[in-house]
Amino acid sequence: MALKKPFSSDNSRQSDIVPLKDGITALLRAYRLQGKLNEVTVVASWERVMGKAVAMKTQQVYVSNNKLFVRLSSAPLKHELVMAKTRVLEIINAEVGADVIKEVVFL
Repeated sequence: MALKKPFSSDNSRQSDIVPLKDGITALLRAYRLQGKLNEVTVVASWERVMGKAVAMKTQQVYVSNNKLFVRLSSAPLKHELVMAKTRVLEIINAEVGADVIKEVVFL
């Protein structure tokens, strides 16, 4: 009985090879985790997207029902961000690459 070498020149295994990115994407789709991953990405990228000055005045960032909730410690900053709410929404969704957030609420 002959044993097959794990790295033989047999091309039958070549068809089973899937790029890692495609495999992870398929896994996220199968377990319906893409939406949650996008939400986590939004929260994790808040400081990078909005800058250090805004991040220092941010107390809490979370996502619920496609709404981004941001608790700020500065009333003037809150007022400025409320005025630029649509721009903040565009920047956040552009960072993720999908329309994850439908509304931004500043607390």
